[in-house]
Amino acid sequence: MMIVLVIIAVIAGLITVNVMGRPDEARATTTRSNITSINAALKMYRLDNGTYPTSEQGLKALVEKPTTAPVPGSWAQGGYLSAPPLDAWQKPYEYQSDGMSFTIRSLGRDGKPGGEGVDADIDGKG
Repeated sequence: MMIVLVIIAVIAGLITVNVMGRPDEARATTTRSNITSINAALKMYRLDNGTYPTSEQGLKALVEKPTTAPVPGSWAQGGYLSAPPLDAWQKPYEYQSDGMSFTIRSLGRDGKPGGEGVDADIDGKG
C-alpha cells in the first residue's frame, strides 16, 4: 500500500511540475507573436519614413512621433501602435537599430540576457 502511495505522489509531483511550467511557455509564445506584430509596425514605419526608428527613438516612435533626428516626415496619424509594447512578463522590449535594420529582444521570464527554456531571450530581426 505504501508503495502505491509513493508512486501516486511521484506521478502527482510530475504532473504538477509539467502544469506549472506551461503558463511561462504560453507567455513565451505570446511574446513571439507580439514581436511579429511589432516587426510589422516597424516595417510600416519604414515604408512611410524611409528608415526604422533609431535606437535612441526606440519603440516609443511607433506610438508618438519622434522629435529627435531623424524626425519622420510621413509619420502615420495615430501612430503605428496604440501603446508602448511590453513582453508577456510585462517588461519592455530591448530595441536596437541603425535605421536600416533592427533587433527586438525580450529577455524572457528572468529578465536577464541569455538563459534557457522560458528564461531564454526571444529575438526578432528586420
